[in-house]
Amino acid sequence: MPPLFTGVSNNAHHLYTLLSCIGFASRATVQITPDRLQFSVEEGRVIQGVAILQKSLFTSYTFNVDNNQDTTDQDDHDEIEYPHFVVSLTSLLETLKIFGINDLSDSNGARDTSLPQTNPASSAFNAPSLLMDRSCTLQYIEHGAPLSIIISEPGVQTTCELVTYEPEDHESEIPLQRDAIIMKIIMRSAWLHNAIAELDSSTPPILKLSASAKEKPYFALSGTGGPFSESTVEFSIDHHNEIVGGATQTEHAVQTHKVAVNDGSSRARATRTKLAPTVAETFLVSPPSSMGDRIRQSYRFALIRKAARAMAVANKVCIRGDQQGVLSLQFMIDLDDPSSAPGRSVGAGVKSHPDPCFIDFRFVPFVDDEDAERDV
Repeated sequence: MPPLFTGVSNNAHHLYTLLSCIGFASRATVQITPDRLQFSVEEGRVIQGVAILQKSLFTSYTFNVDNNQDTTDQDDHDEIEYPHFVVSLTSLLETLKIFGINDLSDSNGARDTSLPQTNPASSAFNAPSLLMDRSCTLQYIEHGAPLSIIISEPGVQTTCELVTYEPEDHESEIPLQRDAIIMKIIMRSAWLHNAIAELDSSTPPILKLSASAKEKPYFALSGTGGPFSESTVEFSIDHHNEIVGGATQTEHAVQTHKVAVNDGSSRARATRTKLAPTVAETFLVSPPSSMGDRIRQSYRFALIRKAARAMAVANKVCIRGDQQGVLSLQFMIDLDDPSSAPGRSVGAGVKSHPDPCFIDFRFVPFVDDEDAERDV
């Protein structure tokens, strides 16, 4: 009997890059379908991360439906229960690292939120040539079997088997009301990452999001409640350029940055930049009448920080919010872009992957006592 699933990749570093974006949790629920392999993690039912490994990411992708399930009836096709199980994500990432598929940026620590930089240094131990002629196979033989990771290179084959567990019955995704989306903003992920990193310097416990289609600031993020200061980053959404210091500013997303210090004094520093092209490729804000003209939501900053790695390696981010306050950050990662692999470049003999991949984070809003009383 053939295995239920076998996927072969000739660039296992791509797998590591995607899975490490959701590495904030120790275990992941895996679901195998005919067209994708999905890893989902959650913490405290207030944050969820999903990494989607599309079929096109693999050079070979074989999925054999369980013979005990009848798929001849098209009406019952959507009700097929595809294989799903829980596996140690920490062990899976460590396995890839042990096999030599390491991410050089990890040496900066778990809370490193710096943007990936190209590392000009190369040695016999980190040169891209080490990835040549190496393939990674993920295999799931049958229900209840271990998840096998097989690394093959000329003359050597290494196999690691990770124990799989039954998922808990109460596991469910954080719901995003797709028919009640009140905000959708698409922009470069680097701009969001830079803003979060800037706000993180004041160690705020709460991130406040503000968006309006009618008045400034059109889109702003604020770090509040910290022991040192409160910071606000406002994003420009128009097409004009201004000259600052004799140079045209076209690489910054921030229009104004204001800092209020908790000791009673205040100061403001403004870097006025209006971008060409617009910061937001898509900017749709339509709050319900009960909210007025502006959307205001709060989230725990520590949770948003867990998406920093995805922000750093992604090309674009789609920021969505629904009427109940759930925030979705969907990151598009172009693995063909060298910037998506910190410290590495695509070497000869290593096939690049032209199709973008997606990481989706969802966050439950933070509601303080004042907000709760206001809603009563």
